[in-house]
Amino acid sequence: MKLKIAILAGDGIGPEVTREAQTILTAVAEAGGHEFVFTEAQIGGVAITAHGTPLPQATIDACLDSDAVLLGAVGDNKFNALPPDKRPEAGLLQIRQVLGGFANLRPAVAYPALADNSPLRPEVTKGCDILFVRELLGGLYFGQPRSWNKTTNEAINTMRYTRDEVVRVARVAFELADKRRKKLTSVDKANVLECSQLWRATVDSLKPEYPDITVEHQLVDSMAMHLMNVPHNFDVVLTENLFGDILSDESGIITGSLGMLPSATIGGKVNLYEPVHGSAPDIAGTGKANPLGAILTAALVLRHSGGLEEEARAVEAAVTQVLNAGHRTADIARGNTAATVTTEQMGKLVHSALAESIDRQQSLHGV
Repeated sequence: MKLKIAILAGDGIGPEVTREAQTILTAVAEAGGHEFVFTEAQIGGVAITAHGTPLPQATIDACLDSDAVLLGAVGDNKFNALPPDKRPEAGLLQIRQVLGGFANLRPAVAYPALADNSPLRPEVTKGCDILFVRELLGGLYFGQPRSWNKTTNEAINTMRYTRDEVVRVARVAFELADKRRKKLTSVDKANVLECSQLWRATVDSLKPEYPDITVEHQLVDSMAMHLMNVPHNFDVVLTENLFGDILSDESGIITGSLGMLPSATIGGKVNLYEPVHGSAPDIAGTGKANPLGAILTAALVLRHSGGLEEEARAVEAAVTQVLNAGHRTADIARGNTAATVTTEQMGKLVHSALAESIDRQQSLHGV
């Protein structure tokens, strides 16, 4: 198959982790006889420096002409004095709008090899496998009006949702729950917010269409607590934009690091993929960045844009194998410096594990 992938490496550690993810995608393509065509484009701080805008038209065109977009990270402290709509992060919000993906999938898996890396007890995280489905184009991030009047010291952000916006992302969550453990937890603040009351009522209205799915509602504050106490109780977690941003980042405690979290944004013209972590400019260029979130994001590219489920599972298995062998980047080393490897070394380890797996499979099939 042919897959056109736009690479938006972005800022900070973005280029480092994206490079390793692209190497994995190339290996999969070569092994399977697929044609993956990569096109590089700029976003964020690097785009501001080169073009005066965080999202140049050339980047938009490259993304819309692709089958998938793989993004590294966006953000650079040297632009913090700019207005919010001119900063690197504005480019990320804009590309989400342009591509139109409304459902952000964020898996949070507790790897047994990293059980001691989480501050939570191993018996708390054991068996945890959560899929957050975050609505990505509504809520406070995009609602109007929004403003900051520095003269009157007043700022306004608007949370706004329509029923149709909730329906479309809820259906994604229901369908995914049906393929997993058939449990859906919808998170809101319905005891206070009208938007959340609409959210809850809409989710309830869809329940009869999915009789095999167990549906429960959680207030966002109680969910934040339960996520740390009983994370294994959750399967698919459906949230609005802001709540999903916060809760899915919190799940980094379960996995042991934000550097382990991938994401995929689906439902629009072109799917957008990015690791959950930020640009981490303080460690850029030091070799300390964890590329596993980006590599696991590459697996999501294979699954959701390429329809290559077996290959996606092979990449995920390679990551597990490397972790089981004791290899760690700085963020998941927990003081075990003997096991610590660089960003590039970790990428090579996963590549090697993947290559061995592919060779075994091809031998079994007589290739």
